Amino acid sequence: MSSTPSSTTGTAAPSPVADQPPPGPAPEGAQRRSVGNRLGAAPWAELAAPIGLVVLVVVFGILTPTFLTGGNIEAILAASAILVVLAVGQTFVVATSGIDLSVASTMTLGAVVLGQFVVAGTSIYLACLAGIVAAALVGVVNGLLVARGKITDFIVTLATLSAASGLALVIADGKPQPVIDGFLLELAAGGIGPVAWPVLIAVVVAVLAHLVLFHSRFGLRLLATGGSEEAARKTGVHTSRIKIAAYVISGVLAGIAAVLLVARVGAAEPASNTSFLLNSVAAVVLGGVSLFGGRATIIGPVVGAVLLTALVNGLTLVGVSQFYQPLAVGVVVAGAAFLTRFSK
Repeated sequence: MSSTPSSTTGTAAPSPVADQPPPGPAPEGAQRRSVGNRLGAAPWAELAAPIGLVVLVVVFGILTPTFLTGGNIEAILAASAILVVLAVGQTFVVATSGIDLSVASTMTLGAVVLGQFVVAGTSIYLACLAGIVAAALVGVVNGLLVARGKITDFIVTLATLSAASGLALVIADGKPQPVIDGFLLELAAGGIGPVAWPVLIAVVVAVLAHLVLFHSRFGLRLLATGGSEEAARKTGVHTSRIKIAAYVISGVLAGIAAVLLVARVGAAEPASNTSFLLNSVAAVVLGGVSLFGGRATIIGPVVGAVLLTALVNGLTLVGVSQFYQPLAVGVVVAGAAFLTRFSK
């Protein structure tokens, strides 16, 4: 698929011609110079999230003085941490021109596996690792079916959405499992100064993701795969491996989000929360990541996740019924999608 130029927070994958020689230091260096030449004014799509967040802060700051208090800001950041981690994982998949509809169910499965290991009396650290591994395995299945099986990503991840959700219900027998542990309590309530541990974890995930995506050969090849899979393959990129890796990354981050979720609610809930799926995709769209692949950014989806969390928080504070809140989120995402089309 074709892609559009990127801003300083993202990059567009070049489209090599069919007779280009095999990859080597020179072609890859030429690709990086081409990327550098493409960096220009940020498209409106990538400015949607920062501008929207500024407007939101001003509006709700005027409507309710509680919104800009230190305690509420800390609450917004802590609540957005799980969505930030999921959105970063979704970004890797979308950058390959795919989509992962199973992230919420994968997170639920990871949480349930964590809870079952705790019930079995294992170490909490081993239980957390088991939850992350279970989520990663879903990513492996997604990647293999999409990349090796050549099945449409929408169908594959829709199937694993249902399968992971059903497996979580079967394992937990449909009952939430309370998970009380000192490590998880500290993870949920502790932190460094006013910054909670979930926020710090989300920041670390975002920084590492940015380094991998924009400062490594893997990231360059992932963007090239999303920009034009055929062209990337002709330059020697193992596009199947790249796609599998993208879905595995999404699965691993869903597992990390599962640990944060269990710590936050104090239980492993077997019922999947679809709002996490919808909001992870919405944050990616708000962040200016091209749904056609080849152009991505990490800071955009992070800001988009914070914006969506702050929007719901602000509407709650001003007394708007929760029935109207999904409508407001939908309007915001539709506006961002319009800007994406306009900039394209």
